[in-house]
Amino acid sequence: MDQIRAEQSQRPKEQRFTTGEILRTIQLPKATYYDERQRIAHPSTKYARVKQAILKIVEEGRIRGRLTYGYRRVKAKLEELGIHLADATVESLMHQLGVQVSMYNRHRNHQYHSYKGHVGTTADNLLDQTFNETNPYQVIHTDVSQIKLANKQWAYISVMIDEASKEVLAFQVSDSPNRLLIMNTLEQLENQLPATATPIIHSDQGWHYQLPYYIQRLKNHHFVQSMSRKGNCLDNAPVESFFHLFKTELLNGFPPCKNLSEFKQLATQYVHYFNYERISLKTKGMTPVEYRNHALAA
Repeated sequence: MDQIRAEQSQRPKEQRFTTGEILRTIQLPKATYYDERQRIAHPSTKYARVKQAILKIVEEGRIRGRLTYGYRRVKAKLEELGIHLADATVESLMHQLGVQVSMYNRHRNHQYHSYKGHVGTTADNLLDQTFNETNPYQVIHTDVSQIKLANKQWAYISVMIDEASKEVLAFQVSDSPNRLLIMNTLEQLENQLPATATPIIHSDQGWHYQLPYYIQRLKNHHFVQSMSRKGNCLDNAPVESFFHLFKTELLNGFPPCKNLSEFKQLATQYVHYFNYERISLKTKGMTPVEYRNHALAA
């Protein structure tokens, strides 16, 4: 454009064209032309609005002061705002802003093993590592994990995760991996599900899930029991994935929780964030609750 105007200045006055005439000829809106000139003159303002949006997005994904939103999830949130940028551009802007994710991915907590052989009745593996359910309340994964506290005690977590939406439907914490912990988790699930739901409940072969009281409770509600093969954590990958995120985003890299009470408080806050605020590319850029509502309304 500057070259065109320079050429015009060398012509007789009667042959010169106004900027407006040139823009109309090439069908370029005036606003676009002047906006681009402004950006060329002041390069730092080119992505000013985008950078503000990025800062707001990454703050929404902050857990205990730590940033958890990588460029893929930031890009997905920008798309919702009508801002379409390449992956590399989003990554570069996040680097300029100093808001890259820095996770502590150390496995400091010993894995909880609930398998004690055949102490009751095992069920067939109905899933066989096929985790492609898209409708909520059809397949639910459950497991128990443990966390070491600063007072040297263990905290035990029992969860139930919806395979389709990734929503945490039940979450219980206890100082013992006992019957009460498992049954409280199951009761919480029952209260969350629609009355007509009869999902597959998939677990490992932990002793809790083999005993008659648990099996009968599932039958009473017409739930279908399924179990992983012995010692194969990949058979229950969706719930293992949740535990990994839970520990990586909330716990690893921080001092251990002082006691069970502090851990419960932090864990409860995280589960609410996970269900209602944390988007995932696995659920089409929606939170678990958003995905569930969208899927049920379709």
